[in-house]
Amino acid sequence: DVPRVNGQLAVARAFGDQSLKAHLSSEPDVRHVPIDPSIEFLILASDGLWKVMKNQEAVDLVKPIKDPQAAAKRLTTEALARKSKDDISCIVIRFGQ
Repeated sequence: DVPRVNGQLAVARAFGDQSLKAHLSSEPDVRHVPIDPSIEFLILASDGLWKVMKNQEAVDLVKPIKDPQAAAKRLTTEALARKSKDDISCIVIRFGQ
């Protein structure tokens, strides 16, 4: 279920591979999205988190934690407790503080 470049390497691992250069672009896809003032935080995480946790579960865990670093740590700890078998990367960004 992992997207692969030319049926070989996973997309994230293909960057820097000369033999796959023709199949990749180094141009980023950039979008600007206005953030509504009611948005409190943003959770950026790898599938190591999302495979074991629903969006609302993550929101409910993060909401009471004001420190973004502590919130990210809480999410990764919970993913490990749920036996995530993938690597886990997580960043929490709080707005309006």
